[in-house]
Amino acid sequence: MEEHAVSGHKKTKTVKTIRIDVDKCNGCRACEVICSAFHASPRYSSSNSARSRIRVIHDPLRDIYVPVYAGDYSMAECAGRDKYTIDGKEYDECAFCRASCPSRDLFKEPDSGLPLKCDMCESDPSLSEPMCVQWCLADALVYEEREEEVVEEEQQEEIEIGLEAMANKHGVQKVMDTLARMTKKA
Repeated sequence: MEEHAVSGHKKTKTVKTIRIDVDKCNGCRACEVICSAFHASPRYSSSNSARSRIRVIHDPLRDIYVPVYAGDYSMAECAGRDKYTIDGKEYDECAFCRASCPSRDLFKEPDSGLPLKCDMCESDPSLSEPMCVQWCLADALVYEEREEEVVEEEQQEEIEIGLEAMANKHGVQKVMDTLARMTKKA
């Protein structure tokens, strides 16, 4: 997100988002493939939808596809277990949730368990729009930017979130031992 200073503690922030038109999604999953390939290391060297920051939820009985892209990491499970009824079919709250949380493996890197978050394919040089939007031939994904005025907040660094997730999964001591071992190799 790009930020522009405004007087006081408020800032104008460019919010980047992907608008999803469920009626247009045909379930091709091109968004999942290109997302995982774009974020592979080295870039485009592999494609594994488990590493994708966008997932297509499918209801085979009604042939409905719902793309959901990864949001922020949540350290705790949500308190709500609401149900949604769409065209007579009941869905639970987690089906459309964008968060990576302890109660499910969606939007977690399969090898490390680290949370995945959509970064709108930030790169150098920057892209005009995320790869999933570019590859969506059905036009179900539309990239949008808007300016919002927000109160400046202190946010956790990405590395801090990752280390916290690793510590929660493996224990602080194991993470510290691994880091110590890695620094000796370097």
